[in-house]
Amino acid sequence: MTNLTDLGVAAIRDGVKAGEFTAVEVAEAFNANVAAAQDALNAFIVATPEAAIEAAKATDAKRAAGEDLGRMGGVPIGMKDLFATFDVQTTAASHILEGFKPQYESTVSQNLWNAGAGMLGKLNLDQFAMGSSNETSHFGNVVSPWRKQGSNAPLAPGGSSGGSSAAVAARLAPAATGTDTGGSIRQPAAFTGITGIKPTYGRCSRWGVVAFASSLDQAGPMARDTRDCAIMLGAMAGFDPKDATSLDMPVPDWEALLSSDLSGKTVGIPREYRMDGMDAEIVALWDQGVAWLKDAGAKVVDISLPHTKYALPTYYIIAPAEASSNLARYDGVRYGLRDLPEGANLQDMYAATRAAGFGDEVKRRILIGTYVLSAGFYDAYYTQAQKVRTLISQDFAKAFEQCDVILAPTTPTPAFALGENVDDPLSMYLNDVFSVPASLAGLPAMSVPAGLSKDGLPLGLQIIGKAFDEEGVLNAGLALEQRAQFTASPDKWW
Repeated sequence: MTNLTDLGVAAIRDGVKAGEFTAVEVAEAFNANVAAAQDALNAFIVATPEAAIEAAKATDAKRAAGEDLGRMGGVPIGMKDLFATFDVQTTAASHILEGFKPQYESTVSQNLWNAGAGMLGKLNLDQFAMGSSNETSHFGNVVSPWRKQGSNAPLAPGGSSGGSSAAVAARLAPAATGTDTGGSIRQPAAFTGITGIKPTYGRCSRWGVVAFASSLDQAGPMARDTRDCAIMLGAMAGFDPKDATSLDMPVPDWEALLSSDLSGKTVGIPREYRMDGMDAEIVALWDQGVAWLKDAGAKVVDISLPHTKYALPTYYIIAPAEASSNLARYDGVRYGLRDLPEGANLQDMYAATRAAGFGDEVKRRILIGTYVLSAGFYDAYYTQAQKVRTLISQDFAKAFEQCDVILAPTTPTPAFALGENVDDPLSMYLNDVFSVPASLAGLPAMSVPAGLSKDGLPLGLQIIGKAFDEEGVLNAGLALEQRAQFTASPDKWW
């Protein structure tokens, strides 16, 4: 029998439905991989093997009774530890929430369980999703399953969804949830040779997802390929009256709509994304991507996104500002950590709890956010950033008058070594240079693995689409995937 952990979402779902293997056999195989890799990769904060088996048994019972198994029937997945899961620890990888067990379920995770998926565990991430390397987690950094050729130096799996990307790449899960605020699905997907899509802002409910920056945060799937992402996104998405920013729109059957024929479609190439000092391998892969999309029938045009150079500074004003507001709720009063020094008053408790509970990067962003929202600087920074955000959105709107989707690199470099950028926040922030603009505009965007660097590390290409056009993004991604024929996987060293 095929090694079950080499199968993706579609293959597992179809195999269980056809009776080629049971859902319990699949769950047991992945549970074993999770346990075997934990010490080396640290991808999970909490493993939930019993939950995976329980969901699998329910799927097998449905099949025996001739009932519908659901869109994700028999598929065990990893859940980023930003999604509230009923009675299972939910921490956002922060000490301040350690031990917190929600008595409710996030809408996205509930949608997945309703579709027949099971939970292998809660995946590690950068603390409160703030980071690009998974080195800010209170529970220790995730290690990428990839290695440079001829080197054993541990590499970053990307961030913030680094546990998700490492788990899928290392065959610990066929798919995982991620969240993307400024690139946190796409960048880790590119670093680990998997596929991930950030849908249009509002397509997936934010209810029950620990908030970082509320006008930017968006959940999405991370999986082996485009089809698996289409299946999982269909299960995750949908209108939610509990989320005021949720889109009240029907959810298309993106899997059924998949087509790699791009005849009649136009692909835009943003000239501003060709930046000084770009890695030559990234440039070459981008050019190869253009050729692949032409081969799929698309016409290619140059476009301009003139405010691109302001996207990163704009993001690093707006996101910390929203974070400083959202994280004010962590005060040691209602839940999570409480640090109460002897003889302390309420203000002392707040200060001690936050000092002990938040990591350095989270504190840095709270400080930045509080500064830009303060009375003397609100108009100079925050108001200006919101105006520039509008201009960036308008750039995309004008560009989409000329094209259907945009092709760009996902990241400026391949994966870097753990510790390489940890003392240089600006270098770390530059990892998001190609992913942030689509987030500011709320547009759907995905990363597809498209090649290997000279050191044998994965490189990704990014497709950005019009609002609500996940179909166009997925189809262009499928066209790239079929031509790139990316089948590389990390050599097992763990």
